[in-house]
Amino acid sequence: MRIVSCRIVVVATLLPLVLAAQDRPRGRELGIPFPGTPGRHNAITDVPGVTVGQVTLMAGDGPIRPGVGPIRTGVTAIHPRGADNLAPVHAGFFSLNGAGEMTGTHWVAESGLLDGPILITGTHSVGVVRDATIAWQVARGQSLVFSLPVVAETFDVLNDANGGHVTAAHVRLALDSARSGPVAEGAVGGGTGMLCNGYKGGIGTTSRVVRLGERSYTLGVLVQCNYGGRLQILGVPMGPVPPERQLCATTRPTRAWIADVPACAATRTGAMHPEPGQVGRGSIIVIVATDAPLLPHQLTRLARRVGLGLGALGSSAGNSSGDLFLAFSTAPAQSWPTSALDAPSLEPIALTMLPHEALGPFFQATVHATEEAVVNAMLAAPAVFDGADGLRAFGLPGERVMTALRKAGLVPPAR
Repeated sequence: MRIVSCRIVVVATLLPLVLAAQDRPRGRELGIPFPGTPGRHNAITDVPGVTVGQVTLMAGDGPIRPGVGPIRTGVTAIHPRGADNLAPVHAGFFSLNGAGEMTGTHWVAESGLLDGPILITGTHSVGVVRDATIAWQVARGQSLVFSLPVVAETFDVLNDANGGHVTAAHVRLALDSARSGPVAEGAVGGGTGMLCNGYKGGIGTTSRVVRLGERSYTLGVLVQCNYGGRLQILGVPMGPVPPERQLCATTRPTRAWIADVPACAATRTGAMHPEPGQVGRGSIIVIVATDAPLLPHQLTRLARRVGLGLGALGSSAGNSSGDLFLAFSTAPAQSWPTSALDAPSLEPIALTMLPHEALGPFFQATVHATEEAVVNAMLAAPAVFDGADGLRAFGLPGERVMTALRKAGLVPPAR
């Protein structure tokens, strides 16, 4: 059993360092028979050009001292074309439930374009992350008339959320350290302080190869999961969170709205406790990327299908859950000016798009990849995670998942 409880700040800026902390197998490594064929890394970075950078901040333990800690937060950054390619991409946005924030999406919906990186963090860090992203763009010499960065959030109950611990320097590190290849999952980056379906949540990712005749495209998904529901995987109910893995408190919480979280000593008795009223009702951010030539209205249709993947997991998009989804395409490579300061052209722009009749496999891939990415986020989280206010969360136990799938006949009996 691995307990995360530290008194020093750990800033995970290099991907190998982050991956070294991820010692729990992903869904496919366990043997969960998710549908579809993944890409090389089974990550959003399998889409050519897409890079991801993450900064993880953890320090202190025990009751909250506002502005001091405990700290369990961070930033996750996604570059659709890498940090050095400024060309916009086609994009679409969909809000399944709007109790959350994803800045810049009014312009995405209006123009069909995403111009710049996507960042995900904790709820009360959206402002500093947005401002730091604009400053990062200006420092790199981008000619901006205005910038409307896309910054999304979920609420990090396991963090000193009002403490202002994410700074502009952390945002720059996340943006500058982004790279292709494997992506760290679980309690990392923006997902450090999150819960999901009663277990420790966070960052999860996966990808699918979509074949249309002789052509192959890649679709990738990255989630920051912090929502609540009755978890099921591949249609198989996982049952209530067992007493010994329910969210509990090692000290008396300082925040009145989580006062009904049971003491950890009580959960060890084996008696079930009701889910705390104000915990587990959080949000989820889902980013879908593809290299298929899709136009903005098609990408909006793709983003809507994320909700079907969450429904398959048992989510009902609760009243206070911010379920916000954005999809983008890296094709074409470039067909328009990269800056509002460039000389405008009134000449027609030739674009290529897949016909609507070809979208079915992409819809299916989005649904399946969303489900797998959420499961990966919960499986990758530490077995035991101590957060602010003495809140103790538990990672989803892989053996519990496999036992349920075996009973349902979806995987062969263990030898």
